[in-house]
Amino acid sequence: MSYLNMKDEKLLPVVVELNKLLADYHIYYQKLRNFHWNILGQSFFDLHEKFENLYNDAKVKIDEIAERILTLRYHPMSQLNEYLEIASIKETSLVESDFKMVNMILHDHKLLLGQMTVVIKKAEEAGDEGTIDLIGAYIRELEKASWMLDAWSKKAKEHLNTEIIES
Repeated sequence: MSYLNMKDEKLLPVVVELNKLLADYHIYYQKLRNFHWNILGQSFFDLHEKFENLYNDAKVKIDEIAERILTLRYHPMSQLNEYLEIASIKETSLVESDFKMVNMILHDHKLLLGQMTVVIKKAEEAGDEGTIDLIGAYIRELEKASWMLDAWSKKAKEHLNTEIIES
């Protein structure tokens, strides 16, 4: 592994966690496609487009995660049955409510962010700055997407925390 200046035994835990993240992203991607195709109601135009943006972003991340695993000189998992077996994110059937869809996506974001934290911890232990950089950017982007979906799901009269402003 001379071109990486890292040892295989230190990278294996990183690759294991990256494969779990890859599995989660595949199930998340398909769930977003499901919601994109099946959204109904007054939120149709907004959420149909938002779900498409999210699944297009997930598709890019799936490829980048797999390529990072290849960069670390391992093969990424690539079979749906393997993804379903190890993913934290679960498949869903049709959901009748736009609010339920958004809440399910927010729950999935929480799981993705948790797995990203595990990946970063393992990457830090291995001295794998490339993975830390990649996943750190994903965290920032997913937190922003989560904030926007959470804001969409709030009532207009709800307020953010003003404690620091009032102190």
